[in-house]
This record gives sequence, structure tokens and C-alpha cells, in this order.
Amino acid sequence: MNALVPGSHWLPPALVDWPPILQALTLGLATFVQEDVPTVTAAALAAAGALSTLAGFWGIFLGIWVGDLLLFGMARVLGRPVMELAWVKKRISATQVTRQEAWFSERGTWLLLSARMIPGTRLPTYLAAGVLRWPIGQFMAVTGGAAMVWTLVWFGLARILGQQLPGIWAKWQQWAWIPLATLVMIFAGRVFLKHLKKQQTGGIEDRSVRWKRWLHWEFWPAWLFYPPIVARYVYLAIRYRSLTLPSAANPGIAFGGMVGESKVATLKDLQETSPDYTAEAWYLAAAPLEERMAQWRQLLVDYQLTFPLILKPDLGQRGMGVKRVRNEAEAVAYLERNEAPLVLQRYIPGPFEAGVFYYRFPEENQGHIFAITEKIFPVITGDGTRTLEELIWADPRARFVADRYLTRFDEQKNRVLAKGECLRLVEAGNHAQGCIFRDGTHLATPAMLARFDEISRKLPGFFIGRYDVRYADESEFAAGRGFQILELNGAAAEATSVYDARYSIFQAYRILFRQWGLVFEIGAANRRRGHAPCKNAELIRAWRDAKALFARYPIAD
Repeated sequence: MNALVPGSHWLPPALVDWPPILQALTLGLATFVQEDVPTVTAAALAAAGALSTLAGFWGIFLGIWVGDLLLFGMARVLGRPVMELAWVKKRISATQVTRQEAWFSERGTWLLLSARMIPGTRLPTYLAAGVLRWPIGQFMAVTGGAAMVWTLVWFGLARILGQQLPGIWAKWQQWAWIPLATLVMIFAGRVFLKHLKKQQTGGIEDRSVRWKRWLHWEFWPAWLFYPPIVARYVYLAIRYRSLTLPSAANPGIAFGGMVGESKVATLKDLQETSPDYTAEAWYLAAAPLEERMAQWRQLLVDYQLTFPLILKPDLGQRGMGVKRVRNEAEAVAYLERNEAPLVLQRYIPGPFEAGVFYYRFPEENQGHIFAITEKIFPVITGDGTRTLEELIWADPRARFVADRYLTRFDEQKNRVLAKGECLRLVEAGNHAQGCIFRDGTHLATPAMLARFDEISRKLPGFFIGRYDVRYADESEFAAGRGFQILELNGAAAEATSVYDARYSIFQAYRILFRQWGLVFEIGAANRRRGHAPCKNAELIRAWRDAKALFARYPIAD
């Protein structure tokens, strides 16, 4: 055991021979002294078969969580008496304490999650939470969830990396100061930019929106919403013994549709196999502006294209960079700002849009519709007196994503909309861009399933993903007719109906847990048929390349 993890020599050498209950108890108590060494040691031993996985996991998880609660409880009980001491009062006023409580109340969740990831920050953060009297239930939920994900990650990495894990952990300990310094710089930058933005906007923002947004989980930031999904993914990766198994779910799509897949490649397959149901699209390669404009004009002539048209990145997610161009000047401006490979697509007016999540196991003759999302494009109506910015902040829902809308309409935000004038706030049918999502299960019919089954079975190597479609008539769409496919997203696509505001967060998690279960099940079925998942390094490299591209995309319509 001592050879597995540096620093583990102080754990009992006979631990591996003890009953599981004693193993769990010993590891749990060891986390009170030092968390990381027992965690990595238990994960490595469990992966090597020298320790009960359940005993190791629950011992580490409960030890970490109980230790966190003890620190919090000690600070909560003793903190205020200490603050009442005369020499403390001279240095810290009651006003300062109140101000710090408000500050921690707003950022506490983010701070606690960050502290779990960065060694050396946990003790002061947990003590501060207790002294500043953060809600006990909230502290238990956040630290419990963070400890669960943290433990799952290490045990999962041990299964995947084996004897390489201690070396990776040692490097993490050596360079842990870098993310801490980065977080400090990011925080300082955000404070400065927020202050600058308030000065520039003139204080129109309703300050109550800041905390009311937290009451609507559909607007939560990714770092708060996704930890349970990440934990579910890690659990499934351990269960199926592969971190990249979802890349085998769709052998006909690059990386199974996890990241880095070409939209135009999938659309080309759809145009060849189901042309009546696919919005035509063409590829614009990365090239100097003059060459790209030549490609653009040639496509307009060859296919007799008329405005408006859609331009969007060939590699993208969450509606990033989607632009509806109404004339050549807008097209030139877009091409100047976006140097990435692009998709040129006919504009489908709809006016309705939906996301149809489909799946089929390789051995099945017929697939299934897992979920349908109705997409509603929000509209602001002018009153002849208020500016666009004022109208957005006054809208009961638009104010929660006002930053996205106001960035998109930066040049128009001070324009007074005429009475009765309507302005559509988003063109891309994506929740992250401000589109409203509703559960559209009522649209599902046997005829619709038969149509999507027919389309899907013609696509080589496709088994699970979401079709984004537009249609003009609801009854025709329900009958499996009269729609056009805008794009098809693979294994990483979500059943986006979960973002219906009528859903509770627990309903959303239940659906997404089931969705990822299907992805792994189908990936495992394809693995048995000879389709190997990609390597970890390949997936990580593809994700890094994609993130670098995403950062350069212009604001979406």
C-alpha cells in the first residue's frame, strides 16, 4: 500500500485484510487528518482489488462530509462569541460583519464548490461559512453533493488510469496553486467588470433579479446545475468501465456526437437519404475573406439562394454563432468576424420549432421518441415610451436573461419601440440563447415515430440524438409530415424539454439521468458489436480544440 500513494505510510498496513466496516471507519477517520491521501489511497486500492470498493467509497465520502460539517458546526457555535471579544470588535465592526454575510450569501455556493476542488482553501472557506452563519441545510446540500462528486471522480479515475493515478495526484498537489491564483484573478476581474457595467448601463437593472434568478433553476449557471449529471456520468463510466463509451453510441458520427462532430457532414447524409425532410446546407471552408466571399457568391448562383439565409459554425453547441443574414452586407460582416468553417443553410421560417430526441438499440427493429421540446421564441412589444432595454428589464421572464438579449441588441437597446411594434429576441432555438422551452410530448404520435424511425434507420451508424426541426402546421408535424430538419445532434445532445419551467429540478435530473443511461447502454451494445470507443486523450484533444473555436464565435441571433 505504501508504494501506491506517497504519504500513505501512516495508514495501517493491515487495512486491506480488515472487515469492510472497519476499513470504511478507518478511512473515514483518516480524512479528519488529511483528506486527499486517504482518498487517493482508497481509490487506488479499490481499483487494484485490494480493498472493498463500497467500503472505500462510503468511508471516504462520509468521512469528508462529516469532517466538513464538524468544521462548519464548530465555527457556527464558537464564531460569534469570538466576534464579541473586545479586541476583535476594535478591528471588525458589526457593519462589516453584516456586509460579509450578504457577500457570502450571494457567492457561498460557488465558493464551497471551488474549495472542494482546490487543496488549501477548504478550511478557511468552511470556517467562514460557519462564522457568517450560512444556512445549515444549504451547507449540507452543497458540501454533500461536492463530496459525492469528488469521491466518485477519484474512484472513477482509479478504475480508468490504474497505477498512473498516484502520479497524476502528486502533480495536482504540486501545481494546485495555479487554479487558486486563476480563481482569484477571475474573481477580481468579474468584480471590476460588473462595476464598470453598472456605470455604463446607468443602473437600469432591477437588483432583485439577481437573487430571484436563483429561485428559477432553469437559469442556474452550468457549474451549479451539472454536478449531479457529472456524478451520474462518472458512475456510468465506472459501471461500464469506459470514460468515453458514449463515443461508440453513434459509430457513424465523429466521437459519437460527444464533441467535434461536423454539422454539415450529418446534414449531407440527411440530404442524401431524406431530402424531403432536410433543410439544404452547404460547407464554407476556412479561408481568407475574399476566397470565402467567392465561395459564398458561387453557392448563391448555383443553388439560386435568396435572403434571408442562415450562417452558423460547422462545429458548435448551444446555438453559438448562429446568424440570420438578410443581405450581403450582413453576410460580409459575419464572415469578417468568424474565421471558422461554416454552414450555409436555407432559412426555414417555420414559424414553429421543436427538438425531437430519438433513440434505438442496435438490435431493435423500431426506435423510440424519448422526448419532444416545443421551442417558443420570445417577443417584446413596444409601448411608444420605453426603450428596448427598459422593456426587457420589465418583462417577467426576459429580465432573467437580459444580459444575453442586451448583448445581442447592443446597438438598439436605447431605441424606443413604437406602440405595438414587436421584436423577436432570439433566432436560434436554444435555451442558452434565450429561447423558451416547453414539454412537447403531446405532439408525439405513432405516425411521427414512424417517420423519424424511417429517417434514422437510413443514417449509417446513428442510434441516439436530437433532431432540431421547423414546421408550419402542428397537425401536419404530428402526422410526420411538413417539417424540415435544421440539424442533428448526437450523444451529447440533451432532452431539452427538461428546461420547461413547469418541471421541478428533480424531474429534470430524473430525465437526464435516464438519457445518459440510454447513451451508455447503446454505447455498450455497439461495443459488443465491434465499435470501440475513442481513447481518452482523443476526446480531450477534440474538446480543447472545440473550446478554442467556441471562444472566437460571434454573438448568436
